[in-house]
Amino acid sequence: MCLLFFFLGTSDPYVKFKIAGKEVFRSKTIHKNLNPVWDERVSLLVETLRDPLYVKVFDYDFGLQDDFMGSAYLYLESLEHQRALDVTLDLKDPQYPEHNLGSLELSVTLTPKEGDVRDATMLLRRNWKRSSKYQSMRLSDVHRKAQLWRGIVSISLIEGHGLQPMDANGLSDPYVKFRMGHQKYKSKTISKTLNPQWREQFDFHLYDEQGGFVDITVWDKDAGKKDDFMGRCTIDLSLLSKEHTHKLDLPLEEGEGVLVLLVTLTASAAVSISDLSVNMLDDPHERHQIKQRYSLWRSFHNLKDVGVVQVKVIRAEGLMAADVTGKSDPFCVVELSNDRLQTHTVYKNLNPEWNKVFTFNVKDIHSVLEVTVYDEDRDRSADFLGKVAIPLLNIQNGERKAYALKSKELTGPTKGVIFLEIDVIFNAVKAGLRTLIPIEQKYIEEEPRVSKQLLLRNFTRVRRCIMVLINAGCYINSCFEWDSPQRSICAFVLFVVVVWNFELYMIPLALLLPLAWTYMLIASGKDTRQDVEAVEDLLEDEDEDFDKDDKDSERKGFMNKLYAIQDVCISVQNALDEVASYGERIKNTFNWTVPFLSWLAIVALGVATIILYFIPLRYILLAWGVNKFTKKLRDPYTIDNNELLDFLSRVPSDVQVVQYRELKLDPNPSPNKRKKNNPG
Repeated sequence: MCLLFFFLGTSDPYVKFKIAGKEVFRSKTIHKNLNPVWDERVSLLVETLRDPLYVKVFDYDFGLQDDFMGSAYLYLESLEHQRALDVTLDLKDPQYPEHNLGSLELSVTLTPKEGDVRDATMLLRRNWKRSSKYQSMRLSDVHRKAQLWRGIVSISLIEGHGLQPMDANGLSDPYVKFRMGHQKYKSKTISKTLNPQWREQFDFHLYDEQGGFVDITVWDKDAGKKDDFMGRCTIDLSLLSKEHTHKLDLPLEEGEGVLVLLVTLTASAAVSISDLSVNMLDDPHERHQIKQRYSLWRSFHNLKDVGVVQVKVIRAEGLMAADVTGKSDPFCVVELSNDRLQTHTVYKNLNPEWNKVFTFNVKDIHSVLEVTVYDEDRDRSADFLGKVAIPLLNIQNGERKAYALKSKELTGPTKGVIFLEIDVIFNAVKAGLRTLIPIEQKYIEEEPRVSKQLLLRNFTRVRRCIMVLINAGCYINSCFEWDSPQRSICAFVLFVVVVWNFELYMIPLALLLPLAWTYMLIASGKDTRQDVEAVEDLLEDEDEDFDKDDKDSERKGFMNKLYAIQDVCISVQNALDEVASYGERIKNTFNWTVPFLSWLAIVALGVATIILYFIPLRYILLAWGVNKFTKKLRDPYTIDNNELLDFLSRVPSDVQVVQYRELKLDPNPSPNKRKKNNPG
């Protein structure tokens, strides 16, 4: 069979052709073009005409799963021999057959070959047609290049009832997967139950003002084997009213049981992209209105709307050459939590100018703005050129700065700098209150990997935290041993005075003292954060040894042996990281690594001190107990959280401090150093 075709479309489309389940041809991808022309030819041999030709259209998306945009079947038996026929294929989505995804027009010629083998020639020309109504929905829902969202869908996964038993003991280990367009979430696993209680919340971005569908599947976790499917259900958002919380009891199809969900649709201002000449914050009237929106007197209006950030991506200089021609085709991606926008591509240039303005709504002032530069590479995944990560609280408003690009792991420099100008306007009260609720989960995250270097790094970090406790214990013990009479006398007097006069309010007061002491040291010019330097050295050593470690692993078969216990290693690795991170976050709170959080801790400890001083302990315990016992009665579907852990999750660990630290620009970088740190 010989296929010849041309086709036009929208987005970044390409087409796959399959026969009998086997892919026989894939077209090239045409980027950023509303009227692309492929002008390609291909010849295929088909053993039988009974197998239809299956056509699937996708929207290419670098580094992520490509978006499905429709499919159709061409039945070869219906074609006339040796005659060019114009064929129109209506594209459909099997899950939503009522949706019209447009059509592909082909000109097909079927020609017999020698023997029983037949040959066909197809010409796919004309337009990839779409109805205007559905085109609007697809472009806003699927096309991530213009990721302008109009609202938030908050889904609280509460519980399940009467789920299907999947294990030999008559129970299951259920978890839930959510999908809306390209956005995906996965709940935690509840072990050995048919009536799980999850109490988790997930936020989706709503691109289509008319609504959409959320696909929900329930799975049984099966260690060492493929997880078992337990059922599915769907939420049609177009049937739900906005600004109202809906309690849904959804029966599972293809399974047993019911899921209990709370769903809220909240309208929100969209993120946006514009040219540098169209800049709202440069307009004094617009800027004044935004400041009024986030002023203190509106602190308790729409607590989720913390602030707004505007990023001007101006240009880059001295980028790495990714093509054999010594040039690159760079474009820039700007990410804030789950919001992700990108510039256009500047072709054949190592010093591109984009001059684009990106505007994001801020839901958490402790979010980190990530700006990544890629090289567009046609039909393959984009090549990484460099990246910077900037915590919002570190931004100096209106300052145009050159940021040295870092490697993927943000541990060392790579070639090039990027020029950005960023403005952040936010409400401090809302930001403080949002600090005490769970942090937003990212739906695009890298899978955990087993790494000998990462395991060693996390072990070293935990050991350093434990050594701090051991050294503190040794210091206290030395007071009892009278190694230093002066120190022991002072400690003894302090012990007697504190014990004799001890009141409960002294506990938060005592925690205020190291915060105040560290603040005075920093104000006097003394750096109390030397521990971060040790982690920085550790990260640099790890970055240098990654390639060597991979080669040694291949030679010695290390990874083959480790594969059998991969899950255990990842669990240990992540547990070490979590323990070390919490220890470092406590230290960094007292070290004023993030002044906003340290001031917030001072306010909280000050309030706790005053309450404990004036209110007897029994009243406090009584109020706490009444709140705990009546919480379930007052709000049966409340999602439990720990305010202290939510606060600490916003404090960066030492690893994050190094990753977010701005590199100093070196006007004359050493070629050897550049080569060593170059991830490419």
